[in-house]
Amino acid sequence: MSMPEALIFDVDGTLADTERDGHRVAFNLAFADAGLDWEWSVERYGELLAVTGGKERIRFYLERYNTEFKRPADFDDFVAGLHQAKTAHYTRLLGEGRIPLRPGVARLIGEARGKGVRLAIATTTTPANVTALLESCLGKASPGWFEVIAAGDVVPAKKPAPDIFELALSELGLTAAQCVAFEDSRNGLLSSRGAGLATVVTPCGYTLEDDFSGALLVIDTLGEPDAPFRVFQGDAHGHTLVDLDLVAALRS
Repeated sequence: MSMPEALIFDVDGTLADTERDGHRVAFNLAFADAGLDWEWSVERYGELLAVTGGKERIRFYLERYNTEFKRPADFDDFVAGLHQAKTAHYTRLLGEGRIPLRPGVARLIGEARGKGVRLAIATTTTPANVTALLESCLGKASPGWFEVIAAGDVVPAKKPAPDIFELALSELGLTAAQCVAFEDSRNGLLSSRGAGLATVVTPCGYTLEDDFSGALLVIDTLGEPDAPFRVFQGDAHGHTLVDLDLVAALRS
């Protein structure tokens, strides 16, 4: 069995189920601050998640669902301002402890740190969102546990393009064959697989019906000793939680 050199994690939906009760709520608060009557329901936000990136999601909403909105002359700045306000609300929600990590995440990260397996992040969310989530859930020092945090608008194309994972690999100085990725959505899986990464998928509420063809393993969570995961697709080799031994077995 071959232990990976690094684990590369997506953030939203993978580390924490942030979308429905975090980002969606923060978007709506930002819209209200701006005097807009937009309200993204749980169902509508699920549809908007077909597009990656918050600013891109706002644009898509206006193109698809709110075509009568009169765009201001400084439209790019308008969108950027809404997104900045949304990020501020999101970080406040995190600071209030409203968004916990998914089962098994802290455990696996701790095991990797203890055994010298490097850690990285590859996400389309902003660096501020990543830092806020890590600090609120794992402590102030935790962003420093991740050797690379590839986040936000640092690559030409967002997921499902492979750019963000390719950047993370480049900054780690590793090949895809030396790493394993963790994702929660089809767009994320297409991105990680496009970069050549073997990938474990833990779908969140919005992505349960996605097509995860090509994943190493698809499970409901990473699992805990008292809360084993449920397998949707793949061979868990008799394991009931994701640890480094299972990751090695999946790579063999």
